[in-house]
Amino acid sequence: METPGAGIVEIAREFLLAYRRSREISALHRAGDLCFEDVRGWVGDDESSTLYRLKERCHGLFRETNGRRTTMAREALFDLTVGAVFHEAMRFRENLYQREVYGPRVGKLKGASPAEAGLIREFKRIVAGASVRLDEALLETEALLEQTRRQFHGLLLAHREDGRVSRFLVENAGYVVLAFEGGVDRLFEEMYEDAASGHARAARSYLDSGYFREGARALVEARVRGGDREPWLRLADYAAAMQAYLEGDYPGAVASLSAWLDRHPPPEEAAYAALALDAMAHLGQLADGDSGEGGAADPERVVERLRSVAAAPA
Repeated sequence: METPGAGIVEIAREFLLAYRRSREISALHRAGDLCFEDVRGWVGDDESSTLYRLKERCHGLFRETNGRRTTMAREALFDLTVGAVFHEAMRFRENLYQREVYGPRVGKLKGASPAEAGLIREFKRIVAGASVRLDEALLETEALLEQTRRQFHGLLLAHREDGRVSRFLVENAGYVVLAFEGGVDRLFEEMYEDAASGHARAARSYLDSGYFREGARALVEARVRGGDREPWLRLADYAAAMQAYLEGDYPGAVASLSAWLDRHPPPEEAAYAALALDAMAHLGQLADGDSGEGGAADPERVVERLRSVAAAPA
């Protein structure tokens, strides 16, 4: 079953894609270079459309199901606004279709009777009005999209405790900067006490998911922005240990685990110790005296200390 956190990340992904494509559509239209094929992946009635996917993900996560309210006012308003953006964009699409497809066909028609001539004039009037309606629909779509962007900002703030959200923003920094001035760092400053804390939260999400190399990189970004805070140094040791294990550097893994333990991991890191214990059980026989750089880490002693941390009450 999809968790709310995973659903929020999926909505964030679709929103940023839709926001970027909406800006591209606007620019193409104003430059006179937009054709109907350009809008197919932007808005439509199936999963190939970014706005359709965004609308459906919001409906699935934020609307009432089985008579139970599953959302708050903020999420409900976001869902409604996304729906309005979608329908206004569909209006834009239909008017573009009239202008591009019907327009040339109508222009070639010639009535054989007064009644046919009158009908053709009516078609021409409709097609001529499509251009006006096209501009109106785009302006309304842009206005609604800006409102949606502001609500999306509030949605991110409401879910800032979820490390998957921070991690997503780090991974999609190029899209984030299109929607939010100052990019990820500015957004993290608004979500947390500072940008460094946002990168650190993303790092924990990586470590929780077993992405140790990525977690180490996120910790580097946190330390670049916020200095060598003790929790980040400790987690960096843990990330280095588990990455060393994955790469087959068993002495290096033991040495880094020892360094992590020397920094006294708190009870909330007991799950990390349990995972490290499982890794240690698969290390096999280490060569005598081969305990990594410095030769200070005793595997048996490390195992004892890991057991103690893993058993600590959360």
